[in-house]
Amino acid sequence: METAEPTAKIKAARKAARDWRLGRLEWRFDVMMPDRPAREGRPELLPANRMPRRGKGGNAANRIALLHAIAHIEYVAIDLAFDLVGRFGSLFPRAFADDWMQVGAEEAMHFALLKRRLRSSGSFYGALPAHDGLWEAAEATAHDALARLAIVPMVLEARGLDVTPQMIARFDAAGDVRSARMLDRILHDEVRHVSAGVRWFRQACMGGSDSPQEAWRQLVAQHFGGSLKPPFNDSARAAAGLTIDFYQAVAESHAYLPQKFPSSREGQFSKAAG
Repeated sequence: METAEPTAKIKAARKAARDWRLGRLEWRFDVMMPDRPAREGRPELLPANRMPRRGKGGNAANRIALLHAIAHIEYVAIDLAFDLVGRFGSLFPRAFADDWMQVGAEEAMHFALLKRRLRSSGSFYGALPAHDGLWEAAEATAHDALARLAIVPMVLEARGLDVTPQMIARFDAAGDVRSARMLDRILHDEVRHVSAGVRWFRQACMGGSDSPQEAWRQLVAQHFGGSLKPPFNDSARAAAGLTIDFYQAVAESHAYLPQKFPSSREGQFSKAAG
């Protein structure tokens, strides 16, 4: 988290996960986590309401803007995974750190793929502005492990499961098969990441007076400033353990009807979540 340069952060994340897996890192609870991760001057970070509107067409500029936005999400996700370990790891069994160290390494891999794809498309990470909503959510939940799990993996990352199939379809329609395949790979990894969030959220709720579903809805109402609107990718969410009984009440408030999502690999989410 103290590494600002993107390529160095990729390497640091992979090394940390590898060293943890091989038993080279000490399990300590006395390390203070930074309030914010280190950042370079680019990309320029703007409030969400000041972000330039991305076009929905399939031209090269719009595809680059979309890839850049996804790359920034994956870049921040590296820090989110490691912050979970450092900030809340002492509250959970060691397997919690096992899961999120692996997630951090996979987010670094996703970011590396997208960073390279931007370069091959004639752009680079940092060429466009980005918004800091993901880390703002981390700051808002820095005091509460349950709130962090409820908001980051179970709301924000779960939203990625909803929107990525349409992105894949958009790149496919434009003939950009490389980007479509990359996003498909990321989507299947993200099912596992949301699954880790749901699994540890459920475990943290054990013994409480509220069900995990009710606890999640209360935390979302307290800590999430936006609104949860369909469409929801029910099959991917269910594969991650985020079943419709979590978000049914929210869905009903928007006259929700289940929808079929455009995925060339429909039905494989259960395998991805394993």
